[in-house]
Parts: sequence; C-alpha cells; structure tokens
Amino acid sequence: METTRFILLLSLGLVLMLIWQAWQMDYGLVPAPADEKKTTRIPESPGRPDISAAPGVTLQSDPTLPPPAAMAETVPGARLSVDTDVYHIEIDTLGGSIRHVSLIDYPVSKDKPERPYILLDDNPEHFFIAQGGLLGQKDAPTHETLYQAEQTSYRLAENEEVLLVPLRWTSVNSTVVTKIYKFYRGKYLFDVSYEIINKSHDPWTGQAYGQLQRIESSGDDTRFVKTYTGAVISRPDKRYEKISFEDIREEKLSQDISNGWASMQQHYFLAALIPATATEAYHYYTLALDDNRFAIGAISPGLVLQPGQSGSITSRLYIGPKDQKELGRIAEGLDLTVDYGVFWFIAKPLFWCLDKIHLYTNNWGWSIILVTVLIKILFYKLSAASYRSMANMRRVQPRLLALRDRYKDDRARLNQAMMEIYKKEKINPLGGCFPILIQIPVFISLYWVLLESVELRQAVFIFWIRDLSGPDPLFVLPVVMGVSMYVQQKLNPAPLDPVQEKVMSFLPIMFTVFFAFFPSGLVLYWVVNNILSIAQQWLIIHNLEHPASRA
Repeated sequence: METTRFILLLSLGLVLMLIWQAWQMDYGLVPAPADEKKTTRIPESPGRPDISAAPGVTLQSDPTLPPPAAMAETVPGARLSVDTDVYHIEIDTLGGSIRHVSLIDYPVSKDKPERPYILLDDNPEHFFIAQGGLLGQKDAPTHETLYQAEQTSYRLAENEEVLLVPLRWTSVNSTVVTKIYKFYRGKYLFDVSYEIINKSHDPWTGQAYGQLQRIESSGDDTRFVKTYTGAVISRPDKRYEKISFEDIREEKLSQDISNGWASMQQHYFLAALIPATATEAYHYYTLALDDNRFAIGAISPGLVLQPGQSGSITSRLYIGPKDQKELGRIAEGLDLTVDYGVFWFIAKPLFWCLDKIHLYTNNWGWSIILVTVLIKILFYKLSAASYRSMANMRRVQPRLLALRDRYKDDRARLNQAMMEIYKKEKINPLGGCFPILIQIPVFISLYWVLLESVELRQAVFIFWIRDLSGPDPLFVLPVVMGVSMYVQQKLNPAPLDPVQEKVMSFLPIMFTVFFAFFPSGLVLYWVVNNILSIAQQWLIIHNLEHPASRA
C-alpha cells in the first residue's frame, strides 16, 4: 500500500470519527434566570417507590392514605429561598423537594456572567428536581406531604460555615418528623436528615428515600452528537453503569447495593444520591413516571423506634459541577461521571498533566501548549524515524514518478518495481504513517478532556479566545491549522496517483471547515503540534538533502 493512500484513509477516517463525536455546547441554551423563570409547574406524578423490596424491614403501604396525585393538587406548598456562597436554592414546603438550584460560580456564558447556570428547576422545559421522604406503616411524610417552616428565606452568613434549613411535620398521632437540610460553605455536597420522635403508643417503623426526577429532553442546543444525559448507578463490581431513559422505560431497576450511589447527569454537571455510610445496603430503583419523566432513587435501611424513642436517618446529596478531584473524595467511582470515553487511560493522565501545569501558568491555553510540547518530546525519536522515512520517500520521488509513467498500464509491474526501490533504498513506505497513528488517540483523548472537564469550561486563553471549550469566534486558529497542514503536505512526497493528489490537496480546506466547530483548545493543540512537526520535519529533510551543512 502506498504511504499517501494510507495517510488519506487515516485522515478521512479521523474526520468521520470527529464528525461522529463532534463538539456540542450543552450550556449554549440560556435558561431563564431566577427572577424571570416561568412559574408554571408540572403536575406531580405519584412517583413513590415500591417499598416492598427494600432492605432492612418489611413495610406495607397504608391503604387509608389519599391518592398521592390528589394530595399534590389540593395541598399547595410555599417556596423557601436558600442562599449559600455557591448556591441559590428553592425548597418547596410540599414534600421539602428541591425545585430550583442555581450555581453561583458557574455563569451561563461569558457574555452574561451575572446569570448563574440553573441545574435544577421545575420549569416544564428543563424539569429536573430532587425529592425525598419517609416510607412507613404510618406517620411517614413523603414528598407529597406538607411541611411547616419557621422562615421563608435562609442565608449563610459570612462568619458561618454551616447553614441549617429545618422543615417540621407532625402527624395526628403526634409523631414529629423534622427534615433538615445541612449546607456547608464552599461545598456542593450537603446532608439531608430526618429526625423522628415517636410520641405515639406504638412502635414506629420506616425508611428514608431520595430520588432525582427529570425529563428526557432538556432542549439543549446540540451539534452532531450529545454528551450523555441520563441516570447512572454505581456498585462495587461496576463503578459506572449508564441507565438510559430508554432502559428505564423497558425495565425498572430494583437492586440492593452496598457502597454504591445513584445519579442523574448531564454535560459538565450532575446530581447524585450518596449514602451517609458506604457500608450500608441501600435499595436502588428507577421509575418511568410517564412518557417523558423518569426517576432514579435510593431507599435507606429501616429504622425502628419504640414509643417515646427518637432517631434519625441521614443521606447526602451532591448537586453541582463534575469536579474530578472533589468527586473522587466524596464517593468511590463518583469521579467516573467525567466520562472520557474509550481512551480514558490516555485522557486521565493528560488532564493530570494539564492540571499540574495549570498550577504554574494559571492559564489553560498555555497548559495545552506546554503539554503539546511534552508529548512532542516524548515521541521525538519515533517521529524522527517517521520523518526520515518520509524524507527518503521524497528523495526517490522522481524515480517513482518515472516508474509510474513507464508502467502506467501495468499496475502489478509498477508495484513490483516500486517495492524493489524501497528494498534497495531501505525505505519503509508505511514509516511516515506513525505520526498520524500516534496523534489520533491523543487527539481524541484531548477532545474528550476539553468536552467533559468542567475545569476548562469557559476557560480564557488570550486576546479573542475567551472560551477554550468553545469554537474560535474569529476562526483564526482553524485557518492557521489549515495553513500548517498545507505546509506539512508540501514537505511530504506527493502521491503518485493524480486523483489522490487532488484529494490530498483538498484536505487542509476540509479540516479547516470541520475544525471551525471544534473547541478552540483542541485546535490550539493541533496547531502547536503541526508547527513543531513542521520544524522537526524540515530539519530532518534539510540534513538529509544537505549533509555537508551538518559539518
């Protein structure tokens, strides 16, 4: 196989792969800010988990309870406003559900830094909420039960590290349940506790559950292919298992898991249900509430309280960005929600290098440039061998062209004569393909690092490049990349086939168009890599063609 044909096939394959995995901007759609968002609320589906298979104790639903849907329609709730240094949250007194979460440190876009990204909201177009409650034989408030609150707004003071938001409910039998949200300064992880006081004359038996409910279509502005949006479950034997909305439609999850967690995730952000103690076995489930509403949840082990006793059940919620270092400390495998794809084993050390260099540069663009230089140094000798092979091909190019003219009607004889020249000159016709083979996995890995790493979201480089995770707004880098690709082609031997030569000459233009839609950080890597490759290749060609100049 001719080197040029092989390079052509690889290049076209790379283009097709990149089209299939191309960039999208999930945060491109601007959700309405808190003061403008719609007040329309989706009527609640019952959404109560089946407790018959839950671990710990055996419970039966109370047949005297009114239908959950009717409760949701007839008992209105009030909104509580909660503000910390990282959150603006709205909690509904109906069930104590989290109906809205804005992430203060993550603006919707660079152009509107005053508008925080809205991760959870009960807006019908972006419905995504967190619910929870208690399940028991009696006296168990669910996410359809009305609580009472002492205040309508809560704020974390500058001199405080913890903010408590208590919601109280009392049954007709005088059983008192206080649902307490405990928020921490600088943290996206918070506690959800149920403190129960059994003032009745009978034992109280119950379990706590939490669930994340969202719609399938969020209306995100996408290009080509979406990043994963859906449910994820984790267990010791499989730390990261996607459960798509279609999977939830077809089959309900019902499984007891120790040291696990469940989440709903989307591009850059997620919400996760995490047990307070990893060793406890929780029951995990999924629900298809209607054609376009789904839930994933977890039920705690059971708690039994004798008359006059009190006790509590605590779990944790993470609602925030996919911060890899923070997620890894919270729960085992939670950092895997930053999904780097098939080349994760390259992407993870690549991000580690970027992150370490960023500590010194404080600029992700310069970090990408320095990592590119390090990669080039790492593969310098292999690249040099490949470029020498290309230079030798360039040296014998006139003889190959002469053979093409001589045997233009005899393809078999042409290939035989070419192989004789390769053997005599000790040339490997495939030797020049190694740089491309090396670059493809690194290129795809860096693509997913830029696509999935929230640390690089809206990262500023220099001048006009204000977001390395988005396309170059002025298309300067794609054009420079196309020019550098054209220069590289001129340093390589021209294809013997005129048709191939025309196709190859068109590739820089085609790649320029495609790269115009890719993250500018990825194009920056490719430009720097091309420039270093051109310098290395030119030096090798110069030394081979002018050996006297090396003296």
